[in-house]
Amino acid sequence: MGALAWKLPNPAEVERRDDQRVEVSLLGRFMRSDRQEFDCESIDASPDGVAFSSHAGVQHGERIVAYLNQIGRVEGRVARIFSGGFAIRMNVPPAKRDKLARQLVWLANRQTLGLPQDRRHERIAPRDRYTILQLANGREYTATLIDISMSGAALNVDCEPPIGTRVVVGSTPAEVVRHVNCGIAVEFLSPLPAEEFGESTTI
Repeated sequence: MGALAWKLPNPAEVERRDDQRVEVSLLGRFMRSDRQEFDCESIDASPDGVAFSSHAGVQHGERIVAYLNQIGRVEGRVARIFSGGFAIRMNVPPAKRDKLARQLVWLANRQTLGLPQDRRHERIAPRDRYTILQLANGREYTATLIDISMSGAALNVDCEPPIGTRVVVGSTPAEVVRHVNCGIAVEFLSPLPAEEFGESTTI
């Protein structure tokens, strides 16, 4: 049988079985307890955990905060270490489990079929590119928006808050999910309304 004959589990099955994982390859970065950051790639995932390909020397039980392309922020504690990687155990709230399960199966199906990436959260360059980044301690930095989507933004700014830091971009609460050249990428705590999203969007 060819690869397309393999039957992926449906989302309900993924949610019911703690150890039911789907193979899904997503690039990203993760932060260890000592705030060191490393590139990574997911091997497989479920609503209960993610296995990562990485050569970082993590410790069993260590808290990991990761940002994976197309999924966003995930966090948990190292439950298993193996040659070339490790796996974390997550405690996802029930309200988010079904959504995550469906997202994982959808991504796995697309990768199996070789379909292009989802464009629901397409990034655009806003007309008004200047904004203010405010940290939790009240300190403010002038920033330039590189691009924005309904779920987040990338900006040039002269500071580098740790991944997981809560910030405010303009008037929009967000969380730092990765560092980029000369700046950061953030994920909004609440997505921007689709009907209001466009080049004239201000955040």
